[in-house]
Amino acid sequence: MTLVPRTIRPPRRLDDVPGWFPVLDQVLFEWFLDRQESTGTRGDLLEVGVYMGKSAICVGRHSQDGERFTVCDLFEGDALDEANQAESTKSYSSLTQRTFEENYLAFHEELPRVLKGPSSIVPAEVAPASCRFVHIDASHLYEHVHNDIGAAHDALLPGGIVVLDDFRSEHTPGVSVAVWEAVLNRGLRPICLSTQKLYGTWGDPEPIQEELLAMVREREDCHLSIQQAAGHRLVRFKSKKGMQAPPFPPSRFADEPVPEEAAAHRPTAATAPPRRTGRSRTRRLAADVLPPILTRAIRNGLSRS
Repeated sequence: MTLVPRTIRPPRRLDDVPGWFPVLDQVLFEWFLDRQESTGTRGDLLEVGVYMGKSAICVGRHSQDGERFTVCDLFEGDALDEANQAESTKSYSSLTQRTFEENYLAFHEELPRVLKGPSSIVPAEVAPASCRFVHIDASHLYEHVHNDIGAAHDALLPGGIVVLDDFRSEHTPGVSVAVWEAVLNRGLRPICLSTQKLYGTWGDPEPIQEELLAMVREREDCHLSIQQAAGHRLVRFKSKKGMQAPPFPPSRFADEPVPEEAAAHRPTAATAPPRRTGRSRTRRLAADVLPPILTRAIRNGLSRS
């Protein structure tokens, strides 16, 4: 690995990396990926929309020998249409490819395969039926999400897992429409719902659901509800207060000393401004014990002297 001067403060642990990756989803990512590995499921990994790299760092930990992990993001590049460009400028203006790579390399020896561009390039870059796990967290516009779901379907192996972010957020109605359209009309089968993400498959969800339910029922830090809708069993999880993230190795910078920035800018006895005593004490005394008209006269006299 080639080390270059960093442009950001190095993260010491996963939680130091900015991004929206709740503890419950960290638990679920680990569970799904661990289950695939324990059952001998082999295949590539794909994440579309990486932001600063928080979830990608987690997914990359599960890339096994002979598997490829691919990520795709616009980063600081231009979108293909005005609506997507406006969304990118508003929400992700601080994101650069270098920031992502620096965060990722704090936890891993090598970068994943990085595709810089809109998610529409994924079908040409990722072989059909090659992936066991796909995480979609890119544009929130309906047309883009609709196409991203189609790309995930084509990229996944039979029984592979797709995770769709922001399927229920109030500011992302386009995602909601595209996701539930896929469930009702495009063969996507929900496995479970977290507060933020839908986990699904185009295979049979029931065996995975039963294992997942058994795991969650043994926990005391997760709410569980089950509903039926349009022929689908919808398993919903919500973390309880105090839910702990799964253990994750610290970064290569975990033992570096913490910069003493606050101390460097703290005034010392030699540099602190002198305290004003005489006049300010006189003003305070006048305000405390004299009538207002005399107080104003004394203040005016001090100001002119």
